[in-house]
Amino acid sequence: MSQKLWAGRTSGETSRLADDFNSSIAVDCRMFREDIRGSMAHAAMLAAQGILAKADADAILAGLETILADLKSGKLKIDPASEDIHMFVEQVLTERIGEAGKKLHTARSRNDQVALDLRLWLRGECETIAKKVKLLANVLIEKAEQYAATVMPGYTHLQRAQPVTFGHHLMAYVMMLLRDLGRLSDAAKRMNVSPIGSCALAGTTYPVDREYEAKKLGFDAVSLNSLDGVSDRDFCVEILSALAVVLLHLSRLSEELVLWSSWEFRFVTLSDAFTTGSSIMPQKKNPDMAELIRGKTGRVYGDLIALLTTMKGLPLAYNKDMQEDKESIFDACDTAEQCLDVMTGMIATMQANEAEMRKAAQTGFLNATDLADYLVGKGLPFRTAYKLSGELVAYCIQTGKILENLSLEEYKKFSPVFDDGVYAAVDLDACVSRRSCTGGTSAASVKAQIAWAKKQLG
Repeated sequence: MSQKLWAGRTSGETSRLADDFNSSIAVDCRMFREDIRGSMAHAAMLAAQGILAKADADAILAGLETILADLKSGKLKIDPASEDIHMFVEQVLTERIGEAGKKLHTARSRNDQVALDLRLWLRGECETIAKKVKLLANVLIEKAEQYAATVMPGYTHLQRAQPVTFGHHLMAYVMMLLRDLGRLSDAAKRMNVSPIGSCALAGTTYPVDREYEAKKLGFDAVSLNSLDGVSDRDFCVEILSALAVVLLHLSRLSEELVLWSSWEFRFVTLSDAFTTGSSIMPQKKNPDMAELIRGKTGRVYGDLIALLTTMKGLPLAYNKDMQEDKESIFDACDTAEQCLDVMTGMIATMQANEAEMRKAAQTGFLNATDLADYLVGKGLPFRTAYKLSGELVAYCIQTGKILENLSLEEYKKFSPVFDDGVYAAVDLDACVSRRSCTGGTSAASVKAQIAWAKKQLG
């Protein structure tokens, strides 16, 4: 068994069982780019401050460049026997350039090193996820433009309530995604603070230039308390929380796709590319991708709760428990990316069954509120108008009719105030177009929402 880099106070000899339990290389190896980038900035800072000889810094930088290139190409394989990615890189560097490699860790601890790597990795991940959220938002906008005037039932309590347009319904999800982008952006800004220089927990006695190193790595500032610098995982919790809300929105949309594509609704047709069949029922077309997104939402929630639970009782500063942060954050990011990709493809290939939507709106008596408003306009108190409208709906259900097709004589049996204007009042397209206030469901309002959303998305 090879001697550990931390050998000294102890022999560095641990059992194979303990080694395997303690090791994080299988998880944190994906941060090799960030670890090497951070090490290069650290070596440059040490040289600039005269802490490290220029010749040693040059050897370290050249060695790290070759390690990075070899890892990217696959020429160098990560050793699963290494404890973590930090030790692996340092060991390979020392093997390649000799004693100078042992100087890289001057004025640095794995405690601030891992905090740095994770912030660097998540900064890039936030950008990637934000791009995918924008892509989905743009696909939803395209569909909203296509169906800006398509009438469908709007629901409360999953009961048909009032007529809306399909474009309006889809734009509701665009608004959610825009808020998701705001949360991701806010979390990324608060995360963009460099912990390097906090060292193990108390800072360092070396004359380091933390601001130089932070600027070289693209950070906005440095952490102002070394204890907090190494033990803070708020940024992970914030990003996990933002991702949980993203998945919440995807799950709600998935649920609607499951309902809408069912034989009972038939509002939309999902592409065969994003559905599956049954092993024994040949007529089935299952919305499995939507169901999986709905299911994976719980997984991301679990990642958030896992990290909150891990962190809730930890004293300052670093504790080994915090090694568990990466599995949660990596899993949530991977899951969110995959779900966003699948949802984007599913929406892009979805087709609306406009006739079925209109039929559901007509038979659901969604224009009953507009009928009551018409009667109020004739001078009736709203409660009287409400009661009359309800009686007319009951009459339509008993006779198998809809409000649009009742004769004027039938209307007058309920009240003499009815005239030909009632037909314009209960026309579904008119019901929708009259709701033209800011945020309303009219086609004009939907187009205004689309224009605003496009501006937000840049």
